[in-house]
Amino acid sequence: MTEVAIVFLIASIIQIIVVILIVSSLYGMRVHLKSIAEELQRIAQSLDKSQQQSTSPKVEAEKAADAEPNRPPINADSMVLVPEGDFEMGSNDGETSEKPVHTVSVDAFYIDAYAVTVGHYKRFVQETGHPAPNWDVVSKYSPTDQHPILFVSWHDAMAYATWVGKRLPTEAEWEKAARGGLSGATYPWGDDAPDGTQCNLTGNKDGYEHTAPVGSFPPNGYGLYDMTGNVSEWCLDEWDAGFYANSPRRNPIAGETIANVLSNFANFEKPRVLRGGSWNDTVQFMRVATRNWGRSRDTLAVIGFRCVKDGFFSAGQDPRF
Repeated sequence: MTEVAIVFLIASIIQIIVVILIVSSLYGMRVHLKSIAEELQRIAQSLDKSQQQSTSPKVEAEKAADAEPNRPPINADSMVLVPEGDFEMGSNDGETSEKPVHTVSVDAFYIDAYAVTVGHYKRFVQETGHPAPNWDVVSKYSPTDQHPILFVSWHDAMAYATWVGKRLPTEAEWEKAARGGLSGATYPWGDDAPDGTQCNLTGNKDGYEHTAPVGSFPPNGYGLYDMTGNVSEWCLDEWDAGFYANSPRRNPIAGETIANVLSNFANFEKPRVLRGGSWNDTVQFMRVATRNWGRSRDTLAVIGFRCVKDGFFSAGQDPRF
């Protein structure tokens, strides 16, 4: 209900009360002013609650889903260039697998500004015949085409990335992108602990019970959305808890080379790296250096992905979108 409508309604109620008072004085009717006041208070509280609900992010998202259930994702295919250069990877304040902090250099690459959405993944399934997730289960957590896809395995993510002419990011590429140009920061936006305004994490302070539509929170310094929170994201690397101790300085990847992974991914079964916290994770998992892993066949309500392409690619020229 708009503010104008609320004002009009209250004015109408006041006019009715005035008429009741006049009639009661003429005919000797007994009017209980206390009852009228209590009823007005109840109406005001109801209007206030209605106004709050209508402006919450969660309700607005649900309204959008009801109004335009088949609307395709908005700008979910856009990519951002992450420049070549060094950055400090890891954290000396976190888990053992995050240590030590070490200097890494990666070549320039493009990365999706948003996680892959339900709408884009549906198109992939429709055009390729790739096995679909249970859409009824997906919709419980990601109800519109603008929400991130989930319940996809590492193999599903690799198949999508291959179809669209991209690939999954290496763990080093993911962390450099997530840091958004900030050196040594705890989170993609800086050092302030998340309070529900920066990302989608466990609890309802952010306004969402499960996932949020992609891009619902502010981007990081590179213009990337939801690099932590909403869904954890698959990376190309094999999981190696001790990898940082002997990580190559330039373009590191744990396990096989990028070329080998891309050409033989269907045969890979070892656990893979997951990065970024999800809608169901606590503050600890929102940290940009937090490392996690999943079995390559895992399909969970907290896992999605985004894609990258090497830096010689010109963003916006992908003929599929």
